[in-house]
Amino acid sequence: MTDREARHAQLAETYLPDELLERFRERAARYDRENAFFDEDFVELRDRGYLRLFVPEELGGPGLNLAEVSRLQQRLATAAPATALAVNMHLMCGGVVKAMFDRGDRSLAYVFEETMAGEVFAFGISEPANDWVLQGSNTVAVPQGDGGYLLSGVKIFTSLSPVWTRLIVHGLDSTGEPDLVYGFVDRDAAGITVSDDWDVIGMRASHSRATILKDVRMPPGRVARHVPPGRVPDLLTFAITSNFQLLIGSVYAGVARRALDLAAAGLKRRTSAKSGTTYAEVPESRARLADAYLDYLPVPAQLETYCRDFDDVVDHGAGWPLRLVSARINASAAARRAAETALICSGGSGFGNGDEVSRLFRDATAGLFHPPSVDAARPMYAAALLDD
Repeated sequence: MTDREARHAQLAETYLPDELLERFRERAARYDRENAFFDEDFVELRDRGYLRLFVPEELGGPGLNLAEVSRLQQRLATAAPATALAVNMHLMCGGVVKAMFDRGDRSLAYVFEETMAGEVFAFGISEPANDWVLQGSNTVAVPQGDGGYLLSGVKIFTSLSPVWTRLIVHGLDSTGEPDLVYGFVDRDAAGITVSDDWDVIGMRASHSRATILKDVRMPPGRVARHVPPGRVPDLLTFAITSNFQLLIGSVYAGVARRALDLAAAGLKRRTSAKSGTTYAEVPESRARLADAYLDYLPVPAQLETYCRDFDDVVDHGAGWPLRLVSARINASAAARRAAETALICSGGSGFGNGDEVSRLFRDATAGLFHPPSVDAARPMYAAALLDD
């Protein structure tokens, strides 16, 4: 075992031991069935210090890097995908600040301080009908005389809706030259409404409900960045994109890994009347399982490579978006393929809503909705080869 693998094993035992994952897996079925938030999982993760993973040692945290957190998130997702997806949004905020620290910008140190104090951060960037995502906003940001802003708009898929206390948001100030304003708002600020509409196909326990902002104050001390709309390079948006794509990809890599294990178990369990053997010995079934495994194997390797490059501040320049988005899209596709394979290999029993295979299949479909979609990303890859 290499030093790196020994380190990962130690972190897994510290933060996500086997017995904890088994409790999470048992609860996941109930959370899904009842459309409930993962309250018990959240408490256990918080009490183990999981929400502080990115906080540097100098500020009282363990100071993990992105590659280490990615491995942990893959492990967590094998037991409770919705729990992993939702807690991702808090971890991502810490990962963003760590990335800025590593590159010499300590302007958001208060995020670490508040994380250590127990605040829970969430991601409020996605909006209805905004396929620009980070590069534009339908949220109106009205400047105030003291340097703060009043924000009005709708943020969708706000994971951790029942528990978040701080929300990273952006809005467009159009009072002069268009200006995208990034920063944080507090849960108890006037004008915030959290929707109670959440009845979805998969990742149900994440409770990624919409957040409605109406003249919500962002104080001047919480304004993190001013960035022109469009494709303008900036450290904050680069850090957000990197952590978002790679940590989301990590969740779906974990989903794929668990689905493959369930697929293999299904083939070993079921018997074929025609062949007189288990389906594990039927050539067609073995080939189906092998194909899904082939799809999966490059995924954790790609995540590991790009996470380590990010941690090591490797300069891929304009090649970074190509790498980041491909890692998440490939992981999502592998998860859907593996979940479908598990459903087929498990037979009719897996079609029941209470079966873990069925839940994984539904959870994997959420990977279709993380930005950018495959259709939105394709022009970027074509342009890179065609010099557009």
